[in-house]
Order: sequence, then C-alpha cells, then structure tokens
Amino acid sequence: MAAASAGKPLTISSSSSSSLSPKPFDFSSDPPPKLSLSPDQFRHCSEALSSLKEKLQMPEQIKHEFGYLQANRIKKFDTVKSCRVALDDTNLSKNRYTDVLPFDKNRVVLNSSNDYRPSRSGYINASFITTSSTESLSRFIATQGPQPHTFEDFWEMIIQYRCPVIVMLTRLVDNYKKNSSSPLPSLAWIFPYIEMFVQMVKCGDYFQAEDGPREFGNICIATKWIRTTDTLLVLRCLEVNYKESGEPPLSVLHIQYPEWPDHGVPRNTLSVREIMKTIYHVPPSLGPIVVHCSAGIGRTGAFCTIHNTIQRILVGDMSALDLVNTITIFRSQRMGMVQTLEQFLFCYNTVVDELEDIVSESGHYSINWLTLLIEAEGEYGSEAKSSRSVVSSEVGEIYTSHDLMLLPSAAPFQFEIGTVALSGGTKDQNS
Repeated sequence: MAAASAGKPLTISSSSSSSLSPKPFDFSSDPPPKLSLSPDQFRHCSEALSSLKEKLQMPEQIKHEFGYLQANRIKKFDTVKSCRVALDDTNLSKNRYTDVLPFDKNRVVLNSSNDYRPSRSGYINASFITTSSTESLSRFIATQGPQPHTFEDFWEMIIQYRCPVIVMLTRLVDNYKKNSSSPLPSLAWIFPYIEMFVQMVKCGDYFQAEDGPREFGNICIATKWIRTTDTLLVLRCLEVNYKESGEPPLSVLHIQYPEWPDHGVPRNTLSVREIMKTIYHVPPSLGPIVVHCSAGIGRTGAFCTIHNTIQRILVGDMSALDLVNTITIFRSQRMGMVQTLEQFLFCYNTVVDELEDIVSESGHYSINWLTLLIEAEGEYGSEAKSSRSVVSSEVGEIYTSHDLMLLPSAAPFQFEIGTVALSGGTKDQNS
C-alpha cells in the first residue's frame, strides 16, 4: 500500500518484539498496598497539592487554559497530511470514528512476523503516548474501543508490545435518552413527548472469557481470576498467547470502569484513583499501559493526564503542574486528548484528591520513624533523642529530606520507597 510508508512511526524497541518471552509479573486479586513515600516525595506531593488547590480557586483561569487548548487544535488540512496511513482505503474500516485517527509519526505498528493473514497492513487505530523517555514513568498506548473485525489486531498489539495492563473506561453499550415529538399530532396533548432510548455501541466485547477460553484468529485468551471492587471497577487477570506458541502466556490485568460517561466525568474521583492505586506498583519497564474508551481521546486523555501528572510529581518533576503543557504534548501524539472543559477540570480535581490521599496516608510512616528513633536513644543517647525533632507525631508529618539529614551519621536508619530499613534487615511497611 502506497501510504504505508508515510511518516516515521514511533517504536518502543525495549518491548516491541513478539519473540521475547513474557516477563513474569504476578497480578494479585488482593487490594493494592498503600504507596510509601520517601521524604523528598512527601515534600514534592505537599508542594504540588498546595499549588493545585490554589489553582482550583481560580475557575476562570482554568476555563481560559482550556480555551487555549481548543484554539490550538489540529486543523482538518493538517489531519490529512499527518494521518495518511489511517486514511488509506484499506484501513478506513478499522477506524471507529472518521475524525479520530492516529498520526503517522507515533502510531502503533503491528509486526507481521507472527501473523498468518496474507494482506497484513500493520495498522491499528492506536498511538504511543508519553511525556518523557525516562523509564521511571509509565508509557501509554491510547486506542479506540476495539471493533469485532479488529479484536485480533488489538490482542496482537498486546502480545507484541508486552502490555501488562488494559484500562477500559467505557461500557460496551451506552443508552442515550432522547426526547422526541409525538408521532401522532392528534395525541400531542396527551403525550407531550415520548422518551426514546437510543443504544450506541461504544466498544466490542473483546475480553470476557469467564465461561472458558476465547479465540480471536490465532490468539487465545483465558480468565485467571475476576474481582469487582466497591467503587464499581471490574478487574480481570487474563492470560494471552498465540494458539500454537510454546511460550508461557502473557499475564494482563484488565481494569474496566463502565460508569464514566462519554464526554462527561464520573460523580466523584474515587474509582479513577483506585485504578491508579492498582497500577502504581506495576513497573513501567514491563511495557506500555493500554488505555481506551470509545474513541480513545476524551476519557482516555483525562486518565493519561492524571496518571502522568501524579507519577511526575512523585519523581520531583514539578513541571507536571502545568496540565496545559501535558495535554498539549498528548494532543501532538493523538488528536483531541481531553475533549471537554468538564474533563479538564476533572483532571485537576482528581490530582488534588489523590495528592491529599497520598500525603495523609503517609503519616503512619512518621510514627514508625518516631518509634525507631525512641528505640535508638538507648544506644545513641542524647544525639538520637535530639533527632526526634524531625518527626511530628501529632500531625503525622514527615519533614523535608534536608531535615532528615540532621539524623546522626552513625544512626542505622535508611528510608526507601516502600520500606523503613534497619541495619541488618528490612521491614516491609505494606505487609
């Protein structure tokens, strides 16, 4: 196909080869452990929280920011130039919406090496999304809700790019209530209007395999376990593999949140934040996280923005507070990311709520520090006793890393992410 060579697609060399054996990762059906912070991380989160809470007091500025984003959307003429592969005749039917297309420069390309279909084009409506090449941040693949004739393409992508998590932010079918005039004018005085419910298919059923393995062409998926949370998330641990493969299956955590309305936002931030808490402990090095709704831009863009912002704050990148810049970068990689002002504001609110959770929940680590310092007084005397000033047991607050440097150099304490360590051993705070 002539258009297939247009642009230079972005590839992820570390995980894009389907010849690699799946990296083992045990997805537990138990609730995720709480996030543990280093002193620096606590400081970053506290500073970010203060700044963003101040921003939420300026709704007109937030509205102005979104207006800027909308004014700089990609133009139709540029879409034609930038999405040549998606607009090729052989690929048009693979696009759920004609106005949501992946750019040639960073589209996901499927390798045909393991594909038995002869007319392979390597096309799927999916885009690589990232703000940084650092391996400490999750990478995303933003994609549309799979259609029946693209199910196999979708799972091919999951296997080839070793995607450990799929975040699904849509129902399979949405019911829209529509008011319609009465078809019988003579009865209009009795029935002023009739409520009609219109069903809109938002995504095909590409994942449910509770009744036994399912096959999509050359690919087989099976359900290892399923769990529904109090916040209406449906978690499935799936095993995916080629039917004739001798390699162990790839474990994939599928997280479905069906209550996020199209073009809208959830009633609160709890469910979205639970998704993030569930995948905080998935190493970014495993592979990109797949996120989709129906078109793969509105709800998908909001989730990627929220997750990326929190991750960057945790590693000390305070430029993450500029959500306009983050979304601008995302829109340069997939058109229309974060579609509405309501979704944009939801990003701010969710980040603030999550930072409040992170900061407040980290308080119990300060108590552990206090206990350890008291126990050390017997061995280190007044020097260790004076170090207690770095911990406030009343407010449960860990001070800055500079304050913690006041600890005596001989004291056998280390503070790491997820642990409080004593010389000669480590105590897991998440157990």
